[in-house]
Amino acid sequence: MNLDVFFFYAFTSLALGGGLLAITRRSAVHAAIALMVSLLGVAGLYLLLQAEFLFVSQIIVYIGGILLLFLFVIMLVNLDAGKGLRQFHKNWPLGAAVTALAGIALAVLLSRAQLPPPQQMPATGNVELVADTLFQDYLVPFEVASLLLLVAVVGSVLLARKRA
Repeated sequence: MNLDVFFFYAFTSLALGGGLLAITRRSAVHAAIALMVSLLGVAGLYLLLQAEFLFVSQIIVYIGGILLLFLFVIMLVNLDAGKGLRQFHKNWPLGAAVTALAGIALAVLLSRAQLPPPQQMPATGNVELVADTLFQDYLVPFEVASLLLLVAVVGSVLLARKRA
């Protein structure tokens, strides 16, 4: 078996297994650690695609920054207050039906979609290509995401401050 194929399956297993564990763990800290494993798998897939900048960005930004922010918020919020509440309400069959319908609609849309023809990579480097795309085509979503993160940090600090 080719070594690239082995690493593809290994990183894909990490990404899918970590994602599955992240949504099934009862402990928020364990779920965050499982999310880190999933993000490491995605970073490995970026490396296999020879997208070194995205690989490093995934590790530094998502695992180092965002996941650290998640853990910071988890430690600040009182998780014991919600332990007595019932987790699943009586409307879970409706939620499952809506999820199934959305999955079927997504499958139908994806089956009808036509992929564009593959294009040659430009002569510029990976970093310049990502920077040009990010700061020309996706500047507004990039700034909105940074504002949302800022609001999340300020909100977690205010929640922690009210308890103290």
